[in-house]
Amino acid sequence: MTPALIANLEQLLGGPRDNALLRFSLGSEYLKAGDVDRAVTHLREALTRDPGYSAAWKLLGRALAQSGDRSAALRAYEEGIRVAETKGDKQAAREMQVFVRRLRKEAGC
Repeated sequence: MTPALIANLEQLLGGPRDNALLRFSLGSEYLKAGDVDRAVTHLREALTRDPGYSAAWKLLGRALAQSGDRSAALRAYEEGIRVAETKGDKQAAREMQVFVRRLRKEAGC
């Protein structure tokens, strides 16, 4: 289902529906499909369009962690925590704090 969904979503790129939600959705589907580089590209574009999108920060952190870029993942999570706390999105902030602790533990920090 993911390749067909990706194809459908990509048809919307560049049109009036090309927004943060579309880019987030594409990033999510690419991550599910195992294409981390494309996932990161679309998630970063989602955040360019809406820097306050805490779910996109969380998914970007996960994608960067999967790519092996631990320091970039930590930066994404930390910014996501700041954004989520500012918006009052306490659950997202708590989840990202857990991911930060896990990454730091894995790195021996």
